[in-house]
Amino acid sequence: MTEQQPYRVLGRHPGFELRRYPAHLVVELPIDGGFAAAGNAAFRPLAAYLSGANRSRRGVGTAGQVLREAGGERIAMTAPVVQEEGDRPGNWRVWFVLPARLSPATVPEPADPRITVREVPEQLAAAVRFAGRWTDRAFEQRATALGRAVADAGLTPSGAIRYARFDPPWKPWFLRHNEVVLPVVE
Repeated sequence: MTEQQPYRVLGRHPGFELRRYPAHLVVELPIDGGFAAAGNAAFRPLAAYLSGANRSRRGVGTAGQVLREAGGERIAMTAPVVQEEGDRPGNWRVWFVLPARLSPATVPEPADPRITVREVPEQLAAAVRFAGRWTDRAFEQRATALGRAVADAGLTPSGAIRYARFDPPWKPWFLRHNEVVLPVVE
């Protein structure tokens, strides 16, 4: 079973759920291109890192797949695959949330110089879940609605909006678990 990124629900508001995410590690890759193309282009290098294309040649795991280390030890998988707009138009940061058992001291160093590992601090965030296709339009509509709902609730955004995909591409579109997440000020 795929390990899900943990969070605690603090409350439900019209249009979103208020969550507290603990600090966690991500492995990320900046990509230039459109929304869908960026997610697709980043997936392979990030999956390769998780499969063992790293300095220690140790498999870490990837969303929705079962991998084994050289010794045959099963590794917990983690979802989602997350994407957020980068520092300029047409640039995206795509990342995988790493299994909770990994720490900055135990996570393998990427062999690909484009890939980085970073720790995301604990944060409060508004989130909306939906089923459907992974299109920029579908995510953009939810992002706009989430931004309005957060403002209507009297909360202030504190970071970039994130787009999260939880399922493999072969899962029927109407069963897919997607989320739009917006960090907010405490």
